[in-house]
Amino acid sequence: MTPTAPPAPPKATLLTPFTYSLFRAIWIAGLVSNVGTWMQNVAGVWLVTTLTTSALLVAMMQAATSLPSFLLSMPAGAMADMVDRRKLLLFTQGFMAVVAAILGTLTLMGQISAYGVLGFTFLLGMGAALNAPIWQAVTNELVPRQALSFAITLNGVSNNIARAIGPAIGGAIIAYYSAGWVFVLNGVSFLGTWAVVYFWKREHTLTSGPAENFLGALRAGLRYVQYSPAIYGVLVRTFAFSFGAAALWGLVSVVVARKLHLSSGHYGVMLSWLGAGAVTGAFLMGRAGERLNFNQRVLLGVLMFGVTNLSLALITQIYILYAVMFLSGIAWLMVMTSFSTTVQLSVPKWVQARVISVYMLVFQAGLSLGSLVWGELADHLTLEISLLIAAGWMLASALLAIPFPMRSAEGLNLDPAEHWPDPETEGHIDPDDGPVVIMIEYRVEPADWPAFRTAAEQLKRLRLRDGALRAGVFADVAHPTRLTEFYYVATWGEHQRQHHRFTKEDQAVEAQVRRLHSGPEAPRVSHFVAFPNTSNVEPATPMQTLESQR
Repeated sequence: MTPTAPPAPPKATLLTPFTYSLFRAIWIAGLVSNVGTWMQNVAGVWLVTTLTTSALLVAMMQAATSLPSFLLSMPAGAMADMVDRRKLLLFTQGFMAVVAAILGTLTLMGQISAYGVLGFTFLLGMGAALNAPIWQAVTNELVPRQALSFAITLNGVSNNIARAIGPAIGGAIIAYYSAGWVFVLNGVSFLGTWAVVYFWKREHTLTSGPAENFLGALRAGLRYVQYSPAIYGVLVRTFAFSFGAAALWGLVSVVVARKLHLSSGHYGVMLSWLGAGAVTGAFLMGRAGERLNFNQRVLLGVLMFGVTNLSLALITQIYILYAVMFLSGIAWLMVMTSFSTTVQLSVPKWVQARVISVYMLVFQAGLSLGSLVWGELADHLTLEISLLIAAGWMLASALLAIPFPMRSAEGLNLDPAEHWPDPETEGHIDPDDGPVVIMIEYRVEPADWPAFRTAAEQLKRLRLRDGALRAGVFADVAHPTRLTEFYYVATWGEHQRQHHRFTKEDQAVEAQVRRLHSGPEAPRVSHFVAFPNTSNVEPATPMQTLESQR
């Protein structure tokens, strides 16, 4: 009797992540915090708009929010991969609660200036920059991989529900009371998130291989991005999109106040329509996912934002602009979830927060630089011309879909392969000993050289991505069929970490190389550690120090 196969797990849907109680609790806490953040954004931008006549200072509010991410995203990502993420979240949420409370108190006392608002916004941006990579990486611990794309979409929904109702609430509080009360309420919202994270009993994650130091972790994250073409392509398109989209975020309040001569309430409603569009877009993503791939979703979103900037420049009817903002919200969610999902599904857990931090750094760098450029153009030319140029940039950036297409990552198996046996050693080798050279000897017939060269080049990229400083393939001049792959690693500990970084997806590349080996035995692997106090080891001290010792 043939045993029946176990039933396939039910297909994940948009609501699947909510079946996991921990994700549900953190999502609700995040929603409350996001509402407070969007109330804060509206209050801060509007307060600066009323305290100064400079469009550049108003646009710099976006830069004050985004610039800290440019400065702190990478350190935050490294810390999130090295230490307890729960403790980091408790620190960042508490820090932002204190900053928001002080800003609110000073505003209610009438002791705040435009530059003061910018300064406190920068401090809040620092807290958000430290918090964001951790928050996104934590999602992977709350739901299984098959539900991750929906969890990321729901995180976007949370932010956009907040964008839909937060600005309206914030605008109403500003109109009837004071921006200071908005800042105080934002501080309270951070305390709610702090409490949920405090009661989270996070499972301890076991690490494989020697522990990394902080600078080494930073270098590993950057190296992984450098040698991952799929990630690199996402980053290029992310910067192009965020740079052009910054015109909307940086200048929409100026459009409402200076061009349309409307109140803060209308500004809040404009952002609410954008948020409502994004929430609607989340429920359209299921059908879009069956018909449109990530590349097509991003392309449509980029084109829509070009139309948005064009509309803000040319249209004066507020109700038409509401409709444009609604469509822009749908486009925003499509683009941002496509970027974020591709990044998170394309990297293994050991480097996830660091790659996310690079992605967020590039995104925020585009927003910061774009805000400054579009604000400066609005001051020196006109508001309309600045928006028209931004529209042209966005439409031209759509061409990046040709050289940098988005690739699906849902089927990748990024679990550690753990298939390399520990090398045989005579005695103890300190993890800091090095450099280390690894040589793998193959026998390859001349007819297979073209295929071997192609496969070895792919394997070389993986070696460099996972920690090698140099890599290559050499042929024996006396026996050309004997080919030796080598790669050079800084320390023995870094090579041990390489063993644990190699994924099951990478095994397919390694298998292509090994299939072309024609020798009677398996490829021979040799490990060499630099012999100390010899001239073949590069000195670790500067040349000036060596000269002084002579």
